[in-house]
Amino acid sequence: MQPRGPERIETTRLIVRRPVASDAATIFARYASDPEVTKFLGWPTHRSLDDTRGFLKFSDIEWKRWAVGPYLLEAHDGRLLGSTGLSLETASRASTGFVLAKDSWGMGYATEALQTMTIVARSMNVRRVYAICHVDHHTSAHVLEKCGFEREGILRAYAEFPNLAPGEPDDVCCYGLVL
Repeated sequence: MQPRGPERIETTRLIVRRPVASDAATIFARYASDPEVTKFLGWPTHRSLDDTRGFLKFSDIEWKRWAVGPYLLEAHDGRLLGSTGLSLETASRASTGFVLAKDSWGMGYATEALQTMTIVARSMNVRRVYAICHVDHHTSAHVLEKCGFEREGILRAYAEFPNLAPGEPDDVCCYGLVL
């Protein structure tokens, strides 16, 4: 039986917690509706609160199916900074990623969030965690490398980035970490 991921984790600077329905407006305002923030993400910039509510429904489905899923990142003062998570594909393999509101960039929050996801993955007996990022998203690549993820290669025409060129798959860098 797959162990459950914790619904709340406190790190040095972050509260990492499972999203709830009442988070919709804050998620929308802080990062999900910002075209600059969502530029290199695999989901479209949210145009309405209904888009964000759809994400929260997806989150609940993931948590029910895999006992883990998306997490929100908050400062200890309660300010929403962004999101991260684990998406299990099998009991031993998961993908991860992160998104931060613009005013939270460059402060080490992504590194702290990613390190937290690797700890959660280990606690759930996940053997491999990976992340993909657009070949031009050098900042994310740097964070992944700083957290011990190794660049395994470039996957050609692999993923769509709907906020760049809708309908056209782009090249991505694949990073992996064996736990």
